[in-house]
Amino acid sequence: MDFTLNEEHRMVQKMVCDFAEKEVAPLVKEYDRKREYPLELLPRMAELGLLGVCIPVKYGGAGMDYISLGIVSEWLEWADSSVRETIAVHTALNSMTIFQWGTEEQKRRYLVPQAQGEKIGCYGLTEPGAGSDVVAMASHARRDGDHYMLNGEKMWITLADVADNFLIFAKTDPELGHRGISAFIVERNFPGVTTGTIHGKMGVHASSTGWVNLEDTLVPAENLLGEEGEGFKIAMSALDSGRYTGAAGALGLMRACLDESVRYANQRETFGKPIGQHQLVQQMIAHMVQRIELAELYVYKVGWLKNQGVRNTRETSLAKWYTTDAAWATASDAVQVLGAYGYSDEYNVERHLRNIKGSVIYEGTNQIHQLVQGAYALGYRQDKPLRCELPAYDPEAWQAEE
Repeated sequence: MDFTLNEEHRMVQKMVCDFAEKEVAPLVKEYDRKREYPLELLPRMAELGLLGVCIPVKYGGAGMDYISLGIVSEWLEWADSSVRETIAVHTALNSMTIFQWGTEEQKRRYLVPQAQGEKIGCYGLTEPGAGSDVVAMASHARRDGDHYMLNGEKMWITLADVADNFLIFAKTDPELGHRGISAFIVERNFPGVTTGTIHGKMGVHASSTGWVNLEDTLVPAENLLGEEGEGFKIAMSALDSGRYTGAAGALGLMRACLDESVRYANQRETFGKPIGQHQLVQQMIAHMVQRIELAELYVYKVGWLKNQGVRNTRETSLAKWYTTDAAWATASDAVQVLGAYGYSDEYNVERHLRNIKGSVIYEGTNQIHQLVQGAYALGYRQDKPLRCELPAYDPEAWQAEE
């Protein structure tokens, strides 16, 4: 087994590290304090190819592989979770889902401008009364000639106030349960689409989080993604991509917490010596190292499976569960190492602690992921083939102009 990154991966890593260190980190603290989304970063992210990192070149993307997506997510969250969430939602949950399930016309129409940053996409699954229980959604869609009429409200939607295109899930046949859900590509300028911002969040203050309301919104029938009734499968396959970026991001956040803890522990002195020489501080830092090493194995195994075109729902669930729990513990330890300074926003670790709690909750709470893993182990759950699997990485095809 070869655990080394190839030359392209190292180039991506250096590019994103430089961007995160020189362009994201210096400004994100102020945006977090102001509770504003750093829109000024989007054109630069587009210029670097981050918004379409694993979308083929012929659809406007950079044509890189899924491991590169993990690298981008990891090092953006090293700077701040809010910025990494843009990749998770715009690229993984929206664009990659259209790439997996869309028609050629849909890919040309939506992927090209999204991969190049001309348009921003988001993902609308969660509702005020439907989170982990997706089938409890109240949003519904009715066929009306060559359109569908959508009504409903989506809640806790990242990029809600920023997005141009929304991937919306609604029931087309409520009697069929999860088989009666369909997916639609909805544009902001469609009549009846309104959005708003959610205030008072614990963390990710520099991220746009809001709601999307659909009132008698007419969506062209050609904007149905996949086939009618495939929405649940589409939503779950999308989460396999989003959870991967969340796991990789949690790895990056742990690296950031370790960096700050080591630096502080070597500088701060108590009782005549650096606190890093106290055994219990060493213990906390050792646990950080252990969690990072394990998280790295989880994340890059999933990236490798995706590159092979292998179904990875179980592995991605496990990676998301472990890494976000580990990152929560690591951020808490980092605050403890820094003591009173860790409790202050003068340092970054208190922001990392606030931010990572969101990752423990969204895209499947970690309690849900424990149930998923138990069901797999007991044989109660098995993955069935999807009609459209996420394509395996093909460097020659993905980097070709046509």
